[in-house]
Amino acid sequence: MSRSLFSIASLLLGSAFLFFAGGLTGMLLPVRGGMEGFSSFNLGLLGTGWAVGYVSGCLMVPQMVTRVGHIRAFSVMAAMACISVLMSSLLVMPYAWIILRALAGFAFAGAAMIVEGWLVERSEAENRGMIFGTYTMVNLFASTAGQMMIAIGTPETFQLFTVASIFYVIALLPTALTKSQAPAPLARAQLNISRLWKNSPVAVVAVLLTGISNGSFGTLSAVYGHDIGLSVTAVAFFVSASILAGAAAQIPIGFLSDLIDRRMVVILLALVAIGSDSMFVTHAPTNTNLAVIYSAVFGAAIYSFYPVLVAHANDHADPSEGLQTSSGLLLLMGCGTMIGPLLGGVLMSLQGPRGLFVSTTIAHIGILFFTIWRMTQRNAVTTDDKRQFVPIAPMRTRTPQTIILADGDITDDE
Repeated sequence: MSRSLFSIASLLLGSAFLFFAGGLTGMLLPVRGGMEGFSSFNLGLLGTGWAVGYVSGCLMVPQMVTRVGHIRAFSVMAAMACISVLMSSLLVMPYAWIILRALAGFAFAGAAMIVEGWLVERSEAENRGMIFGTYTMVNLFASTAGQMMIAIGTPETFQLFTVASIFYVIALLPTALTKSQAPAPLARAQLNISRLWKNSPVAVVAVLLTGISNGSFGTLSAVYGHDIGLSVTAVAFFVSASILAGAAAQIPIGFLSDLIDRRMVVILLALVAIGSDSMFVTHAPTNTNLAVIYSAVFGAAIYSFYPVLVAHANDHADPSEGLQTSSGLLLLMGCGTMIGPLLGGVLMSLQGPRGLFVSTTIAHIGILFFTIWRMTQRNAVTTDDKRQFVPIAPMRTRTPQTIILADGDITDDE
């Protein structure tokens, strides 16, 4: 195990730098935007811009890598991300930030895909699960550390923007200096709604609604914390608590979904999420400890939807369609993430901070009732026919390469 990890240590380090910069930027822009008086609608568009860029990156970067190679493409991605951050410190204007956020999303998707492609190439079937788990853990801690930097920095100045840009540049060093052969061509995401619907209508509808909910909260949670009067440090803890709780909930939720109908697990998660929505809508937790507790419960629920739904869809899919099914759901999640911040921003502009959780409530009620209805239309999959549950980090950073790294048995014969 130690020998396998040592061989990929440089890639894990590069990925950590990448996620550190991404976590810092994702927290910095909403906080700084709130300080500058940007409207909730415009701040929501930052998340929509990121999602548009990220989905575009998943679709377009494989062709770019095929044309110019992995190392050159990664260098371009790092340069684009660095430019985005530095330009954001110079052009403190909502619509400039939206465009630059889309550029950052594209670059981040491409960089992550290339690093993951190298990890897939360096791993074998017997150690791929261990490598994926280590990779996920490193990224989770790096992203959280980046978010917490906001608590010790000064968001109102250029300093944190500079720190994020430096880490984006440092992230390219491991791949730029590697002597190993470039990995195989990157996997390409495909979205076939009709095939996904045939496999699992629950997955199609619920993943789209999960994207709306998680995209809204992921983009605007820092804005919410700022608007209800939390300090910058408290906002960092508020946002990080949801992600860490979401990660911690993966194993028990996955174990439960392997034992019973996964749709029942989706219903239970929806009920917990709706209960959490109600707490935020009726009572803004201005006390830091209470806000962190609310956020943890909320994150444990909302960030557990997606892996359960992916597993449910793969239960019904032919094994040869595993990559196509998972990558299709990834793009569908991205589509929801484009809508969520926009909806949340509009409702926050109309109703104040609680509008964020009005938007998530709408999504969670939709998941609840559609899943209940579908349980009356289709029998549950038997335990023997279920695919293995794979935990998924509660961040907007999953690519088609992540799918291959997470499950080396997934193939796509088309």
